[in-house]
Amino acid sequence: MHWTTVIGVSLALAMDAFAVSLAAGLNLARVTPRHVFRLSFHFGLFQFLMPVTGWYVGREFAALIDGFDHWIAFGLLSLVGGRMLWEAFSDKQPETKADPTRGLLLVTLSTATSIDALAAGLSFAFLNESIWFLSVTIGIITALLTAFGMVFVSRSATRWGSRAEIVGGCILILIGFRIVFSHVVP
Repeated sequence: MHWTTVIGVSLALAMDAFAVSLAAGLNLARVTPRHVFRLSFHFGLFQFLMPVTGWYVGREFAALIDGFDHWIAFGLLSLVGGRMLWEAFSDKQPETKADPTRGLLLVTLSTATSIDALAAGLSFAFLNESIWFLSVTIGIITALLTAFGMVFVSRSATRWGSRAEIVGGCILILIGFRIVFSHVVP
């Protein structure tokens, strides 16, 4: 897999975590290094583990769908990207003022922001791609963007969240088109 694809997928998948880190930073009265570490570590860890999980599940089914696997990869990436776009344009507001860097809320946010990575891992299994370099890159980029989002958040940063999801969704959809194009056009 080309390094630009790895970086593109990693950035796209990290956009949910980045958007949540902006909201988390705004939700906290004062962002401490401990908050930044907890959120970025957990988001990065979950974003690393979910593609690996999806890849192993997908490997079990890859031989059964070898002839149309690129369409499945396209569909999954397009669904994930489309969901990101849908969420970016919806008018959801966070309802809780609890510390998002602790307890069950942290685990829930970590899981929710990494479901996209599970689907990406599944699609890369269908393409017979190795997942390890991609997963490590996704985890590192997610952790870095999460830390950046929390450290540099300000009141004007609330608009960044939806823009980040829009960019991430578009990147995933474009990568899906590229996968189909590379299998359809010789």
